Amino acid sequence: MLSFLKDIITRAGDICLAEQEHLTIDDLAFKSRKDLVTATDKNVEAFITRQIQSRFPAHGILGEESGRSGTTGEFLWIIDPIDGTTSFFHGQPYYAVSIALEKAGETILGGVFAPALGQLFYAQKDKGAFFNDRPIRVSDTRAMENAVMATGFACLRAGLEHNNLVHFNRIVPRLRDIRRCGSAAIDLCYVACGKLDGFWEMNLNVYDVAAGILVVTEAGGTVSDFNGETHFPENGVIAANQHLAPFLVDQLQ
Repeated sequence: MLSFLKDIITRAGDICLAEQEHLTIDDLAFKSRKDLVTATDKNVEAFITRQIQSRFPAHGILGEESGRSGTTGEFLWIIDPIDGTTSFFHGQPYYAVSIALEKAGETILGGVFAPALGQLFYAQKDKGAFFNDRPIRVSDTRAMENAVMATGFACLRAGLEHNNLVHFNRIVPRLRDIRRCGSAAIDLCYVACGKLDGFWEMNLNVYDVAAGILVVTEAGGTVSDFNGETHFPENGVIAANQHLAPFLVDQLQ
């Protein structure tokens, strides 16, 4: 299944690259006032869905754009065709195709491909995590003043009154620096390979994080909700190395 995943996710990325430079306002729609969707989101998800249905007709599929389809058996593919659609539409490189596979509710395979960056991350349950076919591990950073972290603001796009700004203002002064790429999938994978030391965000969906979470955990990282428990993403998502995760939980509870 890994070779199948790597094939379809890179081909999906090729679709993104081919269509990004030709996007116009006519290719744009809105799920809400600030939440964009492009024709390419739908094209990529349709492509991935067709490939899965052809190869694994007994498997179920959960896609961001099309919802749940297929069977209700033990295997479920979770697809985010473009995580970071705003970046994609604005001609920026920080977007990714994210695909995960669950078996009986447990994620056993995940891939995140950022085509404009040429970066492919993937992991298999109990078999490690990889970046462009090289093994990866989370950082060993131990002090907050040495840490570079990332966050996002899906909560603001959704217009939530309880949002990430209060957490941002409390945590960022303790860090070396902060990054804001606009793709939770990429942020999680950057934690996994040590480009970032930690990540937190609220108001995400399972298709945003399913693949990235597996990559982080297989790279030796810690993933929890804002209470240090496993109710993510509905109660927020924290990803970090084992030294810094307790600090984020303490700040975000």
